Amino acid sequence: MRMNFKPYVWVLAVAVATGIIGGTVRAVASPAMNAQGQDQDYSKNKRYQQGMREGKDDQAHKRDHFRKRHFTKDEDNKAYESGYQRGHGGDQH
Repeated sequence: MRMNFKPYVWVLAVAVATGIIGGTVRAVASPAMNAQGQDQDYSKNKRYQQGMREGKDDQAHKRDHFRKRHFTKDEDNKAYESGYQRGHGGDQH
């Protein structure tokens, strides 16, 4: 009794090709997605403005991140930290 493996070989080839293409797409998309958050303009965001005020105040009183704020939304945390860093002394992280 002889088995025909041709259909299995095609399924395996399609699975391997899908894995390679999917990995390549993810690798190319990752830097673009990571850079997206850094280029975002938070200037009108109230959490950014709060961070900016507190950063300037901490710098004036020579404190290092005096208040540790944690917001429920990740976007608010990013905006606050961006504003704080800008207010405390520029773009240093």
